[in-house]
Amino acid sequence: MTAESDERRTAVATDPADGDVGNGGTEGDVPGPGGSERPLGSRAPLFIRRSRALHVSWQVGVFVIGLAIVGGGIVLLPLPGPGWVIIFAGMAVWATEFVWAQLVLRWTKRKVTEAAQKALDPKVRRRNIVLTTVGLAIVGALLGYYLWRFGFVMPWRAGMD
Repeated sequence: MTAESDERRTAVATDPADGDVGNGGTEGDVPGPGGSERPLGSRAPLFIRRSRALHVSWQVGVFVIGLAIVGGGIVLLPLPGPGWVIIFAGMAVWATEFVWAQLVLRWTKRKVTEAAQKALDPKVRRRNIVLTTVGLAIVGALLGYYLWRFGFVMPWRAGMD
């Protein structure tokens, strides 16, 4: 990490108007390295950020709501359902208030974009098509052998004939 990125993070995370860390997000803040990213910091309305007690209450509420959403996503991971989507939705709720969640979401977005670009590379696409075709051929051969050997019988009843 360079000194310039440390300065930028400090400048973005500190609001000179009230001296609190984590209340950034004012119009004068410097956006991220890409220039198009939103500044880091709280997205709470200004009247909430002005009162320390109200802002802390707001942050506690956002944290609890985000925690409930992330917890629901974690529960859905082994179950059928969109577990990861719900976890990232909870992270997005946290990112409205907490810089660490904003940084995690930016990193995740960057990694997903990189993976999508790699997947669209012609060499990678050809490799994936070949591997999928080979995998389907193997599954088809195994299914054909099973049907030839046992007929259309469920596996748990195959040995009882």
